[in-house]
Amino acid sequence: MEQQKVMFSNKDLGAMIIPLFLEQLLVMLVGLADTLIISYAGEAAVSGVSLVNQFNTIFIYLFTALASGGAVVISQYIGKHAMEDAGESASQLLFFSSICSVLAAGFVLAGNRAILRLMFGKVEDDVMQACITYLRISAYSYPALAIYNSGTALFRSLGKTSVTMYLSIASNIINLIGNVVGVFVLKAGVAGVAYPSLIARAFSAVVITYLCFGKKHKAVYRCRWIFGWNKSLMKQIINIAVPNGLENGIFQLVKVALSSIVALFGTYQIAANGVAQSIWSVAALAGVSMGPVFITVIGQCMGSRDTEAADDYFKKLTRITLLLSSVWNLLILLLTPAFLKFYALEPETKQLVIWLVLIHNVFNSIAFPFSGALSNGLRAAGDVKFTMYVSVISTVAVRLFLSYLLGLQLQMGVIGIAAAMVCDWMVRGVIFFRRQKSGKWKYFQVI
Repeated sequence: MEQQKVMFSNKDLGAMIIPLFLEQLLVMLVGLADTLIISYAGEAAVSGVSLVNQFNTIFIYLFTALASGGAVVISQYIGKHAMEDAGESASQLLFFSSICSVLAAGFVLAGNRAILRLMFGKVEDDVMQACITYLRISAYSYPALAIYNSGTALFRSLGKTSVTMYLSIASNIINLIGNVVGVFVLKAGVAGVAYPSLIARAFSAVVITYLCFGKKHKAVYRCRWIFGWNKSLMKQIINIAVPNGLENGIFQLVKVALSSIVALFGTYQIAANGVAQSIWSVAALAGVSMGPVFITVIGQCMGSRDTEAADDYFKKLTRITLLLSSVWNLLILLLTPAFLKFYALEPETKQLVIWLVLIHNVFNSIAFPFSGALSNGLRAAGDVKFTMYVSVISTVAVRLFLSYLLGLQLQMGVIGIAAAMVCDWMVRGVIFFRRQKSGKWKYFQVI
């Protein structure tokens, strides 16, 4: 345990966890603010935004997967004290992520109407029009998201999470002011919340990139690395990012398929599901914010080949995640009725939202720390194929199948969709916990 104290003291962990928690809170509040403010433009607008946000998440998670792959490699090089390699890995990540995001944006802009008709063709006309408007504007922000995620991968790997926290504060202020002006002053409806998000993301991308060139950091961007091509480094990043990307991509495709099922339940259930998901995203942030901590800490331990310290940190970080998740989910559940007072929704819709939040928060406290945060530690060790196979199989065989069975066949509606989600968490959580206990992850080597 002496090595553990040297590598990451409790103070060091707190310096990473607290800013990440606050940052994730601010990021999630973007979606909450969008949904809350757009609710004053009508339930069709809320439904359109919520449906498109689930489609957008496919690409957002792909960019996040690339950044996570880069973060694992960067963290391991930092643990190995190879700072030049860490900086070059970060630079290569920026180049590759930028190319992928431009291609994704072009694809969506070229076929947004056809894509939405294919997935949500049976929704009402006013909901579809809101979807088209929101998706078109959102697509312009894909490159900014990818660039920002690449920069955060470097800073989080260095343990400098306060930098991204302060940037999130500025970005969210821009977004919130823009939402108020767009909806209440300009009366722009869906576009009134879409454009401020675009501006805020572009701001974040520019600032984080500028900071990543800063000479005072141990690992930095350099132009010759960004526009070069280091085959071995890119292979290391892709070996982590591709399984992670496939896992997240399939997971999000299933969620979009579930959105198509939700679209069959009627406007009030779509609206309730959209508002509940915004609250879920806030409730889940305790577990989500611990994911990068697992990557940084376990990645650096494995980079230095100190598997015993890594094992100790797995246990310690899991305990912290369970505690934070339990306290935070309980708090959000208690505050949900107060949140709903700000939404212009029917009483029936609000009651359904409360039930959905209750189901989510109970199981997010006890199951998600194992199915989500802990799995990031396995990926940081290089155990990416196992986590991919488990996640993909569980998502399809448990979440998708049970959603169809409970939601449609047993006519439980969005309650059935939520029940299927928590069953998926429990299955994956048990498997990942057993994998960590087995110690098989100790024998993987990323760099």
